[in-house]
Amino acid sequence: MRKNKEMNEDSKPQNSPAESANDFEFLQEKIKERPINKKRLLKRTIITASMAVLFGLLACLSFLLLEPVLNNWLYPEEEPEIVTFPQEQNEMLPEDMLTEGTTASQEGSEESSSHSSEESQISESGTDDPESKTSVEEEEGARESSTVEESADEQAEHLNEQDLAVDDPNATDAAAGSLAGNVGETVPIEPLKPYQTQYEELYKIYSKVQTSMVTVTAVHSDVDWFNNTYQSEGTTAGVIIANNNRELLILSRKSTLDGAETIRISFCNGSDASAVIKQYDQNTDLAVLAVDLKYIGIDTMDSVTVASLGSSISSGMTGTPIIAVGNLFGYKDTVCYGMVTSKNNIITMADSEYKLMTTDIYAGTSPSGILVNMSGEVIGIIDNSHNHDDTRNLLSAVGITELKGLISKLSNGEHIPYLGIYAQDISAQTRTELGIPQGAYIVDIDMDSPAMLKGIQKGDILVKVGSRDIKSAADYMNVLRNSQVESSIDIVVQRASVNDYMEMHFVIQVE
Repeated sequence: MRKNKEMNEDSKPQNSPAESANDFEFLQEKIKERPINKKRLLKRTIITASMAVLFGLLACLSFLLLEPVLNNWLYPEEEPEIVTFPQEQNEMLPEDMLTEGTTASQEGSEESSSHSSEESQISESGTDDPESKTSVEEEEGARESSTVEESADEQAEHLNEQDLAVDDPNATDAAAGSLAGNVGETVPIEPLKPYQTQYEELYKIYSKVQTSMVTVTAVHSDVDWFNNTYQSEGTTAGVIIANNNRELLILSRKSTLDGAETIRISFCNGSDASAVIKQYDQNTDLAVLAVDLKYIGIDTMDSVTVASLGSSISSGMTGTPIIAVGNLFGYKDTVCYGMVTSKNNIITMADSEYKLMTTDIYAGTSPSGILVNMSGEVIGIIDNSHNHDDTRNLLSAVGITELKGLISKLSNGEHIPYLGIYAQDISAQTRTELGIPQGAYIVDIDMDSPAMLKGIQKGDILVKVGSRDIKSAADYMNVLRNSQVESSIDIVVQRASVNDYMEMHFVIQVE
């Protein structure tokens, strides 16, 4: 029985290691990496980058929009003041002078009558009081006797001096020396002292004006023969004309600044600041530059002054001394003294008319700066572009009186109205002889100007602009100066026909 049991156990098959591994095969796991979806990853990357760029753009846009508001809220700035220059008073007319003389004569007659009344009162009081009359007569007699004695002494001294001068020419000097010796030591005669004193006074005026002068430098970038970039500079003189509580305004020449990458202003104390062109006029080549007050130090503001604009229409200006300050010979900070030789030379420009002042000061061919009078007031802006060929180097200037309206507009950033018409007055004799209607005669017109493109021609007579009748060139210029840029204006002209003048109407947009 036992033997059979052992045989049965021996007959059972034995499990091999492979079979036992197969029995636990269901318990084994194999970890595999998850496959990468490249398209999905790229899509998410693009979306993330786009959102970052969009967020940056929105942040920048919000900063640009809110920065001025926050800056004005945190650091409020004052509004710039409107720059204006006072109008000048008209000169005294001849009839006013006659009236003034009559008034003076009346005042003299009143004064003489008052004296006569006083004498009559004295005489009346003298008749009433014999003692006072006697005292008055005694005082008058004493005065007359003293006057006679003094005159006799003076005549005797004069005769003695003449005798000494005839006998000895040095006697007079010796007498003067002895007289000075009684008072003190002899003072030597200095013949150049008045000359030196005169120039010292002129230098005081120049020192005062110099604080309102600046040097304007235009910086350009150029390329040399070897393609190397370098900077070139052009300089011109400028004058400080106003301070509107936000900017310091400087009047300068425009042509020197054409194509400039940066504009640098050098003040009288040596400090520099950047400037921008606020507005300019192409006719006069004048520009107003603006320097933000934030970029100017306190020491500089204490050193500079605003120039005072004077008058260039005074009747007695010709022959008076003047001072020229600026860039006169191609060098900055130069000064010359001279006098005005003429002042009523008419300069006709497009839509404007100015007066040119000439001087006896020798200068370069393209100077810049200002002319000032003995009160330190600006009376002219130097401009030699209108000189004749034989006076190229004699300093000339455009009168400041006619420029004040233009400077006011440029200082406030306003555009200068432009039609392109050159107008002149027509004398009464010419109108009568030729039968020309009253108005402003168009002597020339700019090519491709608004007036020419609308059909206005050279030789037409301006008779009406807007609602105002035109009787002179000044009337036309005043109406246009007060017009708004890009506005339409009605112009009526008289054009010569076969036997008469024909009225024509135009509507022109002001540029």
